[in-house]
Amino acid sequence: MHPELSASIEDYLEAILVLSEAHGAVRVTDIAKKLDVAKPSVTAAVNTLKEMGLVTQERYGKVYLTPSGREHAVRIKRRHNALRAFLTEVLGVSEDVADKDACLMEHAISPETMEKLLLFLEKTLPSNK
Repeated sequence: MHPELSASIEDYLEAILVLSEAHGAVRVTDIAKKLDVAKPSVTAAVNTLKEMGLVTQERYGKVYLTPSGREHAVRIKRRHNALRAFLTEVLGVSEDVADKDACLMEHAISPETMEKLLLFLEKTLPSNK
């Protein structure tokens, strides 16, 4: 986790990235649905992300990642995907459980451990290169 980004803010960034990859621009309603939270919670988080320079949004409009926001989101998604791959492909955890656990773990794992896990996965799982 980046020092100034809370786990919650990281979840919002990752959700915006995933939604933008699928649909381009992202609506507050889409984020709320993806994260199963109320729209006012999304609005508050988006305002925080705007203050941090990680997203832009026209008044009541769609949300876009800034280059810095995209960089953070890609890093978060990479951690999530690596942890999920480790849990499913190495440990044999079911997809649903692995996805939930990866989401919890991605915020707590140290950069050193994450880097070692990525190296391990690159050596052992060809699909993670």
